[in-house]
Amino acid sequence: MSVEGTWHLSVSTPVGKIKAVVELRERDGALTGVARGAGEEVPLSGITLDGDRLTWKQAVTEPLRLNLAFDVTVDGDTLRGVSRAGRLPSSKVTGERRPEREHQA
Repeated sequence: MSVEGTWHLSVSTPVGKIKAVVELRERDGALTGVARGAGEEVPLSGITLDGDRLTWKQAVTEPLRLNLAFDVTVDGDTLRGVSRAGRLPSSKVTGERRPEREHQA
């Protein structure tokens, strides 16, 4: 299963919904990626795909400085799961993959 592409995520946090865009690419058999949101772009680390379970970590500075750990299940062009930041309660994550052709105008 490929998870490559541009994913539009919505993270339901205690301070409201946060929108983010995650781009995943496969290079030499390894997944790489970046996340964009709140005016910043951060690299993803520890990206692992095990069956339909996708996990990764990322650091953000907006709205707070946090190290986030994502654990989601991919079903075709949708994903759902959770994001955790340290000892804070987990936040619900949903996402949808956008077709690549939308970006080729």
